[in-house]
Amino acid sequence: MVTAVRRVNPQVAVCVCYVAAMFMNGMDATIVNVALPALVEDFSVSASSASAVNVGYLVSLAVCIPISGWLGDRFGTKRVFLAAFGTFVLASALCGFSGDLLQLTLARVLQGAGGGVMSPVALTLLFRAYPPAERIRLSRVLLLPTAVAPALGPVLGGFFVEHLTWRWGFFVNLPIGLAALVFGALLLREHVEAPDKRFDLRGFALAAPGLGLVVFSLEGIASGTSAALSWCAGAAGLVLLGLLVRSQLRTEQPMLDLRLFADDHFRRASLILFTCLVGFLGTLYGFTLMYQVELGASAWETGLVTLPKAVGLMIASQLVAWAHRRFGPRLLISVAMLGAAVSFALMNAIGPHDAWLAAFVQLASGFFVGAATAELQVIAFSTIDKTDTGGASTLFNVQRQVGSALGVAITASVLAAAGPGLGSYHLAMLTSAGFAVVGVLLALRVTEVVAPQREPVAAGR
Repeated sequence: MVTAVRRVNPQVAVCVCYVAAMFMNGMDATIVNVALPALVEDFSVSASSASAVNVGYLVSLAVCIPISGWLGDRFGTKRVFLAAFGTFVLASALCGFSGDLLQLTLARVLQGAGGGVMSPVALTLLFRAYPPAERIRLSRVLLLPTAVAPALGPVLGGFFVEHLTWRWGFFVNLPIGLAALVFGALLLREHVEAPDKRFDLRGFALAAPGLGLVVFSLEGIASGTSAALSWCAGAAGLVLLGLLVRSQLRTEQPMLDLRLFADDHFRRASLILFTCLVGFLGTLYGFTLMYQVELGASAWETGLVTLPKAVGLMIASQLVAWAHRRFGPRLLISVAMLGAAVSFALMNAIGPHDAWLAAFVQLASGFFVGAATAELQVIAFSTIDKTDTGGASTLFNVQRQVGSALGVAITASVLAAAGPGLGSYHLAMLTSAGFAVVGVLLALRVTEVVAPQREPVAAGR
């Protein structure tokens, strides 16, 4: 059997490991949100105390992302990916077996550390395994874990909470994770890009607390933590990130290679994806609350009505390669971002008994966001050299993490500022749509990709 497994194409092996790792990571973030009320009841703690479960995870994730590129280049992508993936799976088990809130929070911090390193290195593995000319065919692989998983999370989370126990939200990772670890250990090939690469201690000393404080601030705003604490943490984080930018531009081997933003395709695709994620995560958070709090649906009903979002994402994954060839990146991304903006705004037309309309709007939202994100990930790396893939993946994931947290925080801030009532949710949806419109304007400046044709690189050779 082992011999048969070893005959699998190395590129296919990378895809399998990427999908498994990113699917678990993406679904985990949303599945826990649904379980928070059950955690409050089970551990007899306040809702504000239970928010530490998410804050610890997100801050740990943000702190560990910057170091991922250096780790992969210095010690090898296969070794680092499997270690991070294994840490994530182990932490999932510890979360499920937690006996109190402190144990669960510590396990989530460990899980965030594993996820923070795992995601960028997984993307590096994927893009090193495929040359630019073949990457558009990866749209099906890219969309499944990064976009479908967050949409499925609320559905599975609601099912586990209502019919089993919240602990299954973590235990569900174990069989998938263990199988993928064995598969990766057998089939992934090692690739050490720079065995003598120097560790940028100053960059890490600025990036880790800077990103951690910014994410803590954004999550605090979203969860209703002390306003003074959140704003002070955010201000301190921005100061550290400002110093980080100055440091990284003067360092020969920086931890975060900001010079990569000089590449037009990487810079523009990153900015557009940032606006897309702010709007998408903002509506995902805001609509879930609106449908339950203002329109009277249960958590399970809300999960079901948002499920078509995943269907839309999967439909987009089947069509984006054809659309790329037929229309080109500029028109494809512009239309997709415009469709996303319209679908975000249409969420305001949904009433208490409009389940079918809600499902259709979620389907449209998933389709347009899926088409945009799949194309943007390919375009961003289309002209990035193979040796810079690790650093580019790190930057890409930093933006994705901050953009997701910012989307939730902005929606929460709009809801808090506008006060109770359906009108505040409508304003939040329009705010998210506004970010998508900014993405449309940026997309109009995207140019056609002319990338050098490179030979395929064996998966982490």
